[in-house]
Parts: sequence; C-alpha cells; structure tokens
Amino acid sequence: MPNDAAYFHAQFRRMNPVPYTAVFTMLDGVHGAGQYVGSYLAVGVTNSGWWGEGEIKFFLDGDTDFPTICGTGTEDYFGGAYDWDVDGQYVTYTAPFLGMHQVLRPDGLYQSQTRFGMYRWHIPDPIRFERDVRVTLQALGWRSGRRYLPLQCDTASVAFWYQTLPTAPFPELPDRDYLEII
Repeated sequence: MPNDAAYFHAQFRRMNPVPYTAVFTMLDGVHGAGQYVGSYLAVGVTNSGWWGEGEIKFFLDGDTDFPTICGTGTEDYFGGAYDWDVDGQYVTYTAPFLGMHQVLRPDGLYQSQTRFGMYRWHIPDPIRFERDVRVTLQALGWRSGRRYLPLQCDTASVAFWYQTLPTAPFPELPDRDYLEII
C-alpha cells in the first residue's frame, strides 16, 4: 500500500438480538490493501450478570478458522480490564485511544437494561492488511458457577478503516421503516 492512495471508510452494523451462540460481525467484505483504524461498539445487555467476555478477532489476508489477532475479552479490547467494576458500579472513562464513555443504567420503571458505548482507535497499534479483513466479536458473558453464557444482546458497531480502491460493495442497510422504529 505504500505507493497507493488509501481512502477513509466506515461501516455500520447492528443485530438485535444477536442470535443464540452466534458471533457478531463488525466488519466483513473488505478486499484490497488497507489499515483498520478503529471500532465503536454499542451494547444493550439483555441479561443479568457479566456480559463482556467475548473475544474480538481480526481475520487478515485470507485467515479462515484462526484469526491473526485474537483478543482476550471485550473489556480488554476497550481498555477496561476486570469488567469496568469499581466498588460494584460500572465506571466510565475516556482516554485518547480507547474508552467506555457511556453507561445508561436501568431506571427500574420499565425494567430497562444497561447499555454501553465504547471506542478504540488503532493509532499507536495499527492493524494493516494486504488482501482482506474481517472483524468479529463473540457474544459471550458469564453465568453462575463461572460458566460461559451465550448472549443475545442488542449490538451495534461502526468499523473505521483506510483502503485502496476499488471498494467492494457494502451490505445493504435496513430499510427506512426499520430504522424509524428502533
């Protein structure tokens, strides 16, 4: 990519709910050379207990079953090790390259669930690819007895990257009627 112009791209995705035992895809269908530069993730948790155990995976340059980069949990990727818990409360924070800037706590009135907003910019740790990139996130938490819990959260993301042209077609966005009811 050193002699080719790269163009900024962003792709939105949402699943509500993420199907049981499925993986949430943050980015797919990118072909060509480029650099992944960041992620924004919004999660509406639909269960009690810890929700951020899922690994983020970067499949680069032809990876299929095993990714080039595999994280250790959602909270670790966004810089909040040990589940953002300070004295039994989720704590927000912002830093130049990562953070969890938003926690919307249940109000109890209609038994609403906690929602989170977080970001990660790959400026000091660029992720470069020559042929293709796919980014996924496991929908995984903990249940009692320290057993994994497949989640069905309302999950949305925006992936940001630079890429040489031509760009492969993006997946179609939901129709306007769907967007107005969410």
